[in-house]
Amino acid sequence: MSDRATIPAGRVAGIDYGRKRIGIAICDAERIIASPLPFHMPTGDEAAETAFFRKLAAAEDVMGFVVGLPVHADGSDSRMSVEVERFGAWLAVATGLPVTFHDERYTSVEAAGKLAGLGLSRGKKKARTDSIAAQILLTAWMEAHAAGATPARPGALDG
Repeated sequence: MSDRATIPAGRVAGIDYGRKRIGIAICDAERIIASPLPFHMPTGDEAAETAFFRKLAAAEDVMGFVVGLPVHADGSDSRMSVEVERFGAWLAVATGLPVTFHDERYTSVEAAGKLAGLGLSRGKKKARTDSIAAQILLTAWMEAHAAGATPARPGALDG
């Protein structure tokens, strides 16, 4: 299934999933510009997580989610891939919105590079890296989407 058919026109949220922090970015309805939002710290409380993502989707008028899929340089699954796919399946059910995956290789490295020369403390860099990585991921997905490319992994999840 193509991600173009999965997420209807409108705003999309990019998610850089992590156990400690979840980076979030949002694009405009025309899918031209992606902007980082503050990261989210998972609580481990499923009800609270469901409420957070539903509130995010409603407040930002999100039509679906693009979740970064952590794969190895050769494209094979990483240990984290299964956990991220599980999170994506949960997110689709929790929000009732479609979720697709996109290759997130090197997004964290690119994000760290963008923040390197800003004179931020180590803590502030760390806090911003995940959301910048989500912005890079979402931008890459939008560019692939505009070019008519297929998702990083066939099969998106519909909520």
